[in-house]
Amino acid sequence: MNVVDPNAAASLLLNGAVVAIPTDTVYGLAARFEDETAIAKLFSLKKRPPTVPLPVFVTSLEQISVLGVTWPSRAKTLSDSLWPGALTVVVEAPQFLAQRVGATTPTLGFRMVANDVVQSIVDRTGPLCVTSANEHQQSPCTSVEDVERSFAFNDDLAAVVDGGTCNGTVSTVIDVSVEPWRVLRDGAISATTLSMLLG
Repeated sequence: MNVVDPNAAASLLLNGAVVAIPTDTVYGLAARFEDETAIAKLFSLKKRPPTVPLPVFVTSLEQISVLGVTWPSRAKTLSDSLWPGALTVVVEAPQFLAQRVGATTPTLGFRMVANDVVQSIVDRTGPLCVTSANEHQQSPCTSVEDVERSFAFNDDLAAVVDGGTCNGTVSTVIDVSVEPWRVLRDGAISATTLSMLLG
């Protein structure tokens, strides 16, 4: 697999490839949200069950709105305070969009990453489906070397962008589509912080 710069990575993604990218937490496997063939390739590469949904990376709330997804007030409270950052916010979404990323309920999880490399790529490609760079239930990759070792013999991963070493702490996932809201995965942002914002 090739080590490429962000511009080359964006071009590969726009042409249907799966690319490994650094984030503010761990390395991720990325495919364009609009490219269902690439998303299927990503699921296969990760050996991820098709009903474990993929989060979606964006660089603006406008990118969410263009998809036809409403950003509710609780989500806006979180994004205004904690984005860019290590927080994935799950909201209601049209069923056909949810199914595209493997969701079994009409929801999507969105994140704006505090990483300039990722933001530059998503600005060019539009929303990306991204999941940690590792086979399902294995430890996430935190360096290019980890990615190369984990996927050395899999041609479905076209390239990796070198962003140095990531800190290894996964993002927190919060679901605000339900009442009361709930944390689906503990991560970099504490439940205490979320409670202070949402009450």
